[in-house]
Amino acid sequence: MEKLIKKLEEQITFLQHESSQISSELYSQQKEIMYLKKEILNLNKKIEELDNGIESNIIKEDKKPPHY
Repeated sequence: MEKLIKKLEEQITFLQHESSQISSELYSQQKEIMYLKKEILNLNKKIEELDNGIESNIIKEDKKPPHY
């Protein structure tokens, strides 16, 4: 019986350790995901700004100069 209890205690200790490691890794991944989401938003803003700049240049190029 003592042997069984000892084995169960070892398994519990192992599982607690594993659970702690998984929790730590999950926290790290959540922080990275948050950072990457912010980066995506920033890149989307830059793309939108570039698109708007290109569109305004196209509109300017399509207009005839004032001497026509």
